[in-house]
Amino acid sequence: MSSPSPSPLAAATPTAPAASRRTHFLYLHGFRSSPRSAKALRMARWTAEHRPDLVFACPQLPPSPREAMTLVDTLIRDWPRDTMAVMGSSLGGFYATSVAQRTGARTVLLNPAVDPARDLANYIGEQTCWQNPEERFFFRPEFVDELVALNVGTLAHPDRMLAVIAKGDEVLDWREMHARYAPCRIKLLEGSDHGLVDFDDYLDELTSFLGL
Repeated sequence: MSSPSPSPLAAATPTAPAASRRTHFLYLHGFRSSPRSAKALRMARWTAEHRPDLVFACPQLPPSPREAMTLVDTLIRDWPRDTMAVMGSSLGGFYATSVAQRTGARTVLLNPAVDPARDLANYIGEQTCWQNPEERFFFRPEFVDELVALNVGTLAHPDRMLAVIAKGDEVLDWREMHARYAPCRIKLLEGSDHGLVDFDDYLDELTSFLGL
């Protein structure tokens, strides 16, 4: 498989101090999810209530990881690197890690997928959306290679990343997440679940970290 062409974001040089007030905010949903997920809707409401001036984007990500990241790159191409923030859940956390690596944006990861190429190889075929089972899509074998191509290796900006990891996650191994994001700030939850049913309990902490 040929190497992916360099992202237009690759040359960005982040200089954002932690206290910078954000102007743009990106939320990335997980596998089989959508902008209608509970956390995505919660962040949309939070933004409308607390930061109506904030540019908020929560795109519907296509099944192809390559196309998903092309969509994200296009969406944020003109966003100021020093005042943008990112939040991603599960597979969206894996994508958000890639965005953070290339932009230096302050980023919150919610039970982030560590090795989705391995995990999603078991989901090749027709899938349904969690929020609407009538919405169907195909996860194709080549998408696994696209996920491998998105691995970023050593984290370039761990001080700008916060990972929320639930020991009660029934989908992903919290130990693997903890090991992957050990250089970052970690909020380790003793219980909870993959969807973070207690999300509201620490939302203030997460938005504060992002500088929202």
